Amino acid sequence: MKFTLIGSGRMGQQVAGVISRSGIHEIASMLDDRNSITAESFLGSDAIIDFTVRDAFLQNLPAILQSRVPVVVGTTGWDDVMGDVRLRVQESGSSLLYSANFSLGVNIFLRTVREAARLIAPFDQFDIAFSEHHHTGKADFPSGTALRAADMILSVNQRKKSVVRELSDDRKIAPEELQVSALRLGSVFGKHTAYIDSDMDEITVSHTARNREGFASGAVQTAKWLAARHTTSPGFYTMDDFLNEMLA
Repeated sequence: MKFTLIGSGRMGQQVAGVISRSGIHEIASMLDDRNSITAESFLGSDAIIDFTVRDAFLQNLPAILQSRVPVVVGTTGWDDVMGDVRLRVQESGSSLLYSANFSLGVNIFLRTVREAARLIAPFDQFDIAFSEHHHTGKADFPSGTALRAADMILSVNQRKKSVVRELSDDRKIAPEELQVSALRLGSVFGKHTAYIDSDMDEITVSHTARNREGFASGAVQTAKWLAARHTTSPGFYTMDDFLNEMLA
């Protein structure tokens, strides 16, 4: 397969390394904000992988969709326009797969957290909270993965109704609120933890990334999957769609 990569930052470079070491794939081109991106920028490519920032992704989206080359997006921070992007993808007849985190380990962790949140839901003595820890260069706060975990917890635990990202000095957290905290420190690749607590027990479910290769490798794997699916079933996909098919 031939890949066009958008974004030449740390993740873009890591994806390029995974493709180069594969021996069976190649990079058609690597684009960044210095390039004027049009639909023609993707000629000859089988898939696009985007690791940029919110503004760059949304600016480049029309050209990406016009090219009809399937795109895997690891750029986060655009959840507020997700519905609009989904509609534009569907209307274009193209394919887009979005995930806040492409690590297979992280996605297995997220499913474990969802199941744990479901299991404690009937028992009032158990409370749950979530935290994440990343390097100081990470832009979004909390991480897209943490917010995805929060959505999954809320979907299966009806005792939690809303997410609280920050607490003020003059109030306590309410029982129906799910706290999601974030820490920016040093060069940590990423650590996510769900805390389940009662007067008698503490359960901790955690994932720590050792390097960025897991994220990059997952992005390449899902891009291959999306390219194969695009010919018969174009549309908007997530990591759940990929995992559901693989686990089936």
